[in-house]
Amino acid sequence: MKANNAYPEGEGAILRLQVYLAHAGVASRRAAEKLILAGRVRINGREVRVLGEKAGPDDTVEVDGVPVKLETSRRYLALHKPPGYLCSSFDPEGRPLAKDLLPAEIEERLYNVGRLDFRSSGLILFTNDGDFAARLSHPRAGIEKEYLVETSSPVPEPALDQFRRGISIEGIRYHAEAIERLGCKKIRVILIEGKNREIRRVFSYFHLHAVRLHRIRIGSIMLGNLAEGVSRPLSEREMITERGNDGYRY
Repeated sequence: MKANNAYPEGEGAILRLQVYLAHAGVASRRAAEKLILAGRVRINGREVRVLGEKAGPDDTVEVDGVPVKLETSRRYLALHKPPGYLCSSFDPEGRPLAKDLLPAEIEERLYNVGRLDFRSSGLILFTNDGDFAARLSHPRAGIEKEYLVETSSPVPEPALDQFRRGISIEGIRYHAEAIERLGCKKIRVILIEGKNREIRRVFSYFHLHAVRLHRIRIGSIMLGNLAEGVSRPLSEREMITERGNDGYRY
């Protein structure tokens, strides 16, 4: 889906810097905050290292020395990420980036909403709409993420029960919204919050190696038969905002 809604707060609005960067297609708000704190952002030639700064259409904003501007349109894409691609805007090691699989004719700067780790595959979303990315990523939205996991050895039932009830590992609590056994080495897992590398860390705790971790759904957005390395626009009905008692709201 492509929408011509360049300035959601109104044309000429002065925005918080992380919001400006998100609407410029640089990164999500959370990732933009990290860029600011790392000193990688300048406003009118002045380095910014604290949150709370603001910028508007008349300001010159640079990230790593490259000028960025508010996008003139919004895009929303679903990509089937293959294993061996990184969900990042840049990698110092030179590994392949998932964003480079997007169609070359797209002029807007898009960033991934959430992540799949380097070895994982499946559904990942890209946009340059900071508000959409923030709504989709916030835990209170209750957006489900569904995965198929294959392990190198049989998964014991007690491990699934503990993940289902919730388990603390190194001070972090992990919890699966739902788990279904599809075979002795194949599991379907549904997460809501989806902490960093959650499934791999829980399985590793039980001495299980996930040889395949594949995301097939985010909310109502299905991977379906989308080919590996191929992307498609989201439909209006797939523009998830939150999940209520009556299902997902659009």
